[in-house]
Amino acid sequence: MVGSAIWRILSAKGYTNLIGVSSKDLDLRNQQAVRDFISKEKPEVIIDAAAKVGGILANNNFPYQFLMENMQIQNNLIDTAVQSGVEKFIFLGSSCIYPKLAPQPLKEEYLLTNSLEPTNEWYAIAKITGVKACQAIRNQFDKDYVSLMPTNLYGTHDNFDLNSSHVLPAMMRKFHEAKENNNAAVTLWGSGTPMREFLFVDDMAASVVFALENKLPEYLYNVGTGEDLTIKQLAETIQKITGHQGAIIWDKTKPDGTPRKLMDVAKMHALGWKHKVQLQEGIQKTYTWFLENIENYKEVKL
Repeated sequence: MVGSAIWRILSAKGYTNLIGVSSKDLDLRNQQAVRDFISKEKPEVIIDAAAKVGGILANNNFPYQFLMENMQIQNNLIDTAVQSGVEKFIFLGSSCIYPKLAPQPLKEEYLLTNSLEPTNEWYAIAKITGVKACQAIRNQFDKDYVSLMPTNLYGTHDNFDLNSSHVLPAMMRKFHEAKENNNAAVTLWGSGTPMREFLFVDDMAASVVFALENKLPEYLYNVGTGEDLTIKQLAETIQKITGHQGAIIWDKTKPDGTPRKLMDVAKMHALGWKHKVQLQEGIQKTYTWFLENIENYKEVKL
């Protein structure tokens, strides 16, 4: 989802010397394969949008894969970039790197000040090591390696597999299928009270291009809208856009996750980047794409 959005915006801006490869053709967990690829292609810049991702269910069921595979992917790319003389590297992480009960909104300096949210700590720990690796390279070798931490992303080319997707696309699929099934009731995890922030993927891509075209003065930047809403409000918004008219049942025996994760995006705003797509518009664009690709759900096998 993120990689394709970055590719689209780069192409639209006139960039032509783009190098990209799918996970089917290059296994980033394979160190030698990564070294061979970068040695052959000789990129000037590397944008690391690759990761093993998923929601609470996937993180709970596959902690080792979420820890190890994410570290393999990023370590192979980062270390090979340094060894190959790549001067600019943009590393993409997640807001889950911050402590579970950190003050809101989340500031970059809160990193490593307290314990993580248990439901996704494996993924978070992996991403934290990537952030610190880029910081170390920046400090030791004076290379322009920067980490962008997006809030919850959604948009076209999202993953709608109910076993591994994040909350927004999972809700969208559930409400759509329930509507098709005579407006059957939709059961959602938790209480609906946690607060979440969502960023349309095209805005995330724009932030990456901003980092590409400018030398950012610090090693870590939050990327988000600076606005959030409850999961219940999100569900009601998606329900309205999909046209579902049935009941919503909240299963409070399931975990809520972190109570709130709002990003402080003041640093990016001060540099000149700001999101453009509002949530309702973004959800509508995503649902339109979902309907156009309904026969080709992106299934993820874990």
